[in-house]
Amino acid sequence: MNTLPRSRSLLLLAALLPLAMMLQPAEVEAQTAQPSKGNAQAVRRSLPQETEKERMNAWTVGLAGGLLEGAPIRLAAEMARVVDDGANLHLLPIVTRGATENLNSLLYLRGVDTAIINSDALEEYRIQVPQIRSRITYLLNLFPSELHVFVRPEIASLQDLAGKKVNFNTQGTAAAYSGPLIFSRLGVEVEKTFIPHQVALEQMRKGEMAAVVFITSKPVDAFVRGRWETGFKFLPIQYDSKFEDYYLPATLEPNEYPNLIKQGERVSTIAVPTALVAFNWPPQSNRYQRVARFVDYLFSRIDRLQAPGFDPKWKSINLAATVPGLARFPAAQQWLDRSKARSAQAPP
Repeated sequence: MNTLPRSRSLLLLAALLPLAMMLQPAEVEAQTAQPSKGNAQAVRRSLPQETEKERMNAWTVGLAGGLLEGAPIRLAAEMARVVDDGANLHLLPIVTRGATENLNSLLYLRGVDTAIINSDALEEYRIQVPQIRSRITYLLNLFPSELHVFVRPEIASLQDLAGKKVNFNTQGTAAAYSGPLIFSRLGVEVEKTFIPHQVALEQMRKGEMAAVVFITSKPVDAFVRGRWETGFKFLPIQYDSKFEDYYLPATLEPNEYPNLIKQGERVSTIAVPTALVAFNWPPQSNRYQRVARFVDYLFSRIDRLQAPGFDPKWKSINLAATVPGLARFPAAQQWLDRSKARSAQAPP
């Protein structure tokens, strides 16, 4: 039998080795270190058994939170801390392109069971997904994000903004989505810009920008700490029938903005509810059951989130508050009904 010289055998082996490595299954790449005989049993003990992995996955809830610098992802992380129960419940906050993109993630992205959205995000899907309101349910009205239309001294009304530069913050923020939608409903056409608000505010001081539109929970630090010349102000927005589908009435108060609103006055505006929502899973499905368990943990432990060390917004949250345009997740309504029944039966 013919055999290759040893040197040629080694060269051939060296040439074939890269090809052999390329043909290995993809999962082998993660196993680059072969455990020694002494620690092989310890490695095996550290890996979850198949049943344990199935249990962990069965009770993991994916939550689309939003931009890393935004309030929604911070609230998502705080919820995850409070409801965590090992393999029995694991809330997984997910950083996304923004709260206005979270509805898209909930509808189409694998592993996303819940999301934090602005209520008017439903408007974008009204035509392409006509049944959107039946596919999404809400767990909790988290907090309102008030509309702040902040203008220069020469601007006296919304109509004065027509054709002028108005900034709506960067893409992916609530202002960038809801702001133009609200202005469209108001019938005011402006020159829209989408730059960081801190840059736009400096342009306002120089007269290069007529207004900035903030949509966030009050009070806004830029208006509390900022020093503004006389005449800079918030424009009032009247709540009426054209806002009833997604929005709520709101006001800006002197105690919130003492440098901009005189005592005894208030500025009418509207608020965009920020809601924790879920896909409308069939009640017998595992996805429904895991969200139902999340609801039970979250609602039962809401007092922990309202304690010091968490975002102050939790203190103003009312579990029974509704979200315009959506039905409540059945398990959430059932929890509220049981809680109400217990309260009625409790001795005075």
